[in-house]
Amino acid sequence: MKNLSRLLFAMLLVLVCSNVNAQDKNNPWQISIGANAVDFYPVGEDQPRGEWFDEFFNATDHWNILPSLSTISVSKYVGSGLTFGVAGSLNKISKFGDDEDGMYSDASYYGIDGTIKYNFLQGTTIDPFIGVGGGYTWVDEIGAGTVNGTVGTNVWFTENIGLTLQMAYKHSFEDYLYSHFQHTAGISIRFGGADTDGDGIYDKDDACPHEPGLKEFDGCPDTDGDGIQDSKDDCPNEAGLAEFNGCPDTDGDGISDKDDACPTVAGIAALNGCPDADGDGVADGDDKCPNEAGPAANSGCPWPDTDGDGVLDKDDKCPDTPGTVANNGCPELSEAVQKSLNAYAKTILFDTGKATIKSHSAEVLQNIIDILKEYPHAKFTVEGHTDSVGSAASNLKLSDARALSVKEYLTGHGVEEFRLSAKGYGETKPIDTNKTSAGRRNNRRVEINLVKE
Repeated sequence: MKNLSRLLFAMLLVLVCSNVNAQDKNNPWQISIGANAVDFYPVGEDQPRGEWFDEFFNATDHWNILPSLSTISVSKYVGSGLTFGVAGSLNKISKFGDDEDGMYSDASYYGIDGTIKYNFLQGTTIDPFIGVGGGYTWVDEIGAGTVNGTVGTNVWFTENIGLTLQMAYKHSFEDYLYSHFQHTAGISIRFGGADTDGDGIYDKDDACPHEPGLKEFDGCPDTDGDGIQDSKDDCPNEAGLAEFNGCPDTDGDGISDKDDACPTVAGIAALNGCPDADGDGVADGDDKCPNEAGPAANSGCPWPDTDGDGVLDKDDKCPDTPGTVANNGCPELSEAVQKSLNAYAKTILFDTGKATIKSHSAEVLQNIIDILKEYPHAKFTVEGHTDSVGSAASNLKLSDARALSVKEYLTGHGVEEFRLSAKGYGETKPIDTNKTSAGRRNNRRVEINLVKE
C-alpha cells in the first residue's frame, strides 16, 4: 500500500513537471491529487448497512480514510463543457457499516475508473459538475466492474490551481463486491492550453495564433529576422532597417532598395538612387557618355548621334545611316537581304565550261552591286560551286575561276576590293541531287555570303 502511494505521487510529479508552462484559462488538461474516503453504509441495503443516504456524513463510524496520498486523476476537456478523465485510487477498508464482527480488517482497496463529466459553469471560481462512467474495483482479491455516478465541484483559487471535491456512487455488477460511495478531495492543476501554430505561445496570448512567431512580438512572425515583425515590415522577406520600415538599403545611399532603381550602386535621390558620375543630370545607366557631361537630349554626350541609332557620330562608321551598336552604327544584313543576294547570284550565267560571264547577266550583277553598297562596311565572300560532271580537280578549278570572275566584276564596278574575297568549292557542297539535270543545274551556282567578324 505504501509503495502504491509513492507511485501515484511520482506519476503526478511527472505530469505536472512536463506541463509547467500552462497559462490558458481554458487549458484542456487537469490533474487532481488528494485523498479518498470509501463508505459502504448509506446504499439502501440490509444490515449491517443503512438506507439510502442514511448517516451520509458520519465519517467517524463509516468512512474508510487512508491518511496519505490515495487518489490521482487526469482529465481532458473535449468540448461543450464535457471532459473525459481516468482516476486511480487506493484505500484500506476496516469499516463496513455497523458490522461489529469485522467483516473486513485492513482489507486493501484499489480502483480505476473512467468518467465523462459535464461542467455547468465554465470559467468561474465555483465550477460544479456531474458525471457518469465505469471502472473496476478490488477489495483484497475480490474485483468486479462498477457503473459510477458522480457529483462535485472545482473551486479555483487561481487560473490554474484549485480544490476539487467529489462524491461518486459505485454500483457493482457482482454480488461479491458491495456497492459503495467514494468521496474525494484534492488539489487540481489545469494546463496544456491550445497552441494552434505550435510556436510555444498559447492562443489566448498569441496575436497571430495561426502563424508561428516570436514571444517578443506576442506570437507574430519576423520572417527575415531583422527585429521588425512582418505586419509592420514593408519588406518581410528581406532583412532591413527600422528607418526604412524593415526594407534594406544595399548600396547605403539612403534610398531603400524597393524605391531604388539602382539598388546595388550608390546614387542620388533625384535619379531614384542611380549614380550620375559626370553630374549632367543623366543617370549613368542611360548616359552614353557617363564620364563626360552632355545634354539629356544628346543622351548625356557632348557629341551628337545624327542618325539616332544609339551610336555617337564619333564612333559611328555610318553616321548618316541608322545601324546597330553591334555593327558600329552601320546597318546589318538581314536574312531576307542575304537570300535576295544569293537569289541574284544564282542567275549569273557563264559561258559553257568557262569562267567568262555572259553579257546579259549585267542587270543581275548591278542589282547585287546596289545591295552591297547599302552595307558599305560589310564584307562578303564570293563562292563558286559546280555539279559532279567531270573530274573533281577540274570542277574545283572552274568554280574557283568563276568566283574570282564575279569578284573582279563587282570590284570593277564600284565595290571596294577589301570587302570581297573569292573561293571555289567545286562539287563538294551540293544543294541538290546530281542524278538529275534539274539537280545538277541547281548545284552549278555562285553564292555571295556575308563574312561574320
